[in-house]
Formats: sequence, C-alpha cells, structure tokens
Amino acid sequence: MGVEVQVETVIERPRHDVAAYAGDPSNAPEWYVNIRSVAMLTEPPVRVGSRMDFVAHFLGRRIAYTYEVAELVADERLVMRTADGPFPMETTYAWSDEGSGTRMTLTNRGEPSGFARITAPMMEVAMRRATSKDLARLKAILER
Repeated sequence: MGVEVQVETVIERPRHDVAAYAGDPSNAPEWYVNIRSVAMLTEPPVRVGSRMDFVAHFLGRRIAYTYEVAELVADERLVMRTADGPFPMETTYAWSDEGSGTRMTLTNRGEPSGFARITAPMMEVAMRRATSKDLARLKAILER
C-alpha cells in the first residue's frame, strides 16, 4: 500500500520568490517541522541530478536519506526522489499564480516496505499533519 499526501496553501508573495526560497534545500530546516539538517552533495545551484542528504525526525525516529532532483521547471515544479533511504519517496513542489500571490502544492508519495507497510495508514495521517504545519510555517516566513 502506497502513501500519498498532498497539501497546499496560498502565499502572498510572487511565484518566483516562493519557488526560490522553497526550492533551495538549504532553507528546508527553517520551514520543515521534521527536517533537522540538509547537506548538499553537489554544487549549487539546484538542477536535475543535484543530490542532498537530509536528516529528519518522524514518528520518534531519526531518518536519514538522500534526495536527487528528478525534474526542475523554474518557478513551476521541483521533483525530488530518494536515491538512498528507508523507503522510496518522491516529493513534488508545484507553484502557480493565485491572485496576487502563489499557490504552493506539496505532494509526498512513498512505498513503505516491511513493518512500515503495516503502519502506512498511521504514517499517512502523521505526514499530512506535519506537511500542513510545514506549509503554514513557510507561509509565515515568506509573508513577514
């Protein structure tokens, strides 16, 4: 059973500003509730093929994984997939104009295995709660 969580918010900032900030992995610990650190493995700027190590805490566990940028359309979409980690995961950021601001949609898809497969429904609820907090935090930071 796969897990898919999609949340969105409208941020009262131009799309370029939102995409530039959210699409820069070095900013992730500031707005992601569970991400503790990010280390770039490839030289900036972020582009297809860029790799970065993330360390997060989720459901009381430390999780370390490597993401690789699979798709990047400037100011429209960023897709990252795990290159190494506890289970295959894909994160997509999408940005579109919404009035004078930007609609940001954040989607996480994963394929838990082993024991994580059994806890997938609980994991999905926890991911939705955390991701909603993440976007609220991002909105607060960018609308200051």
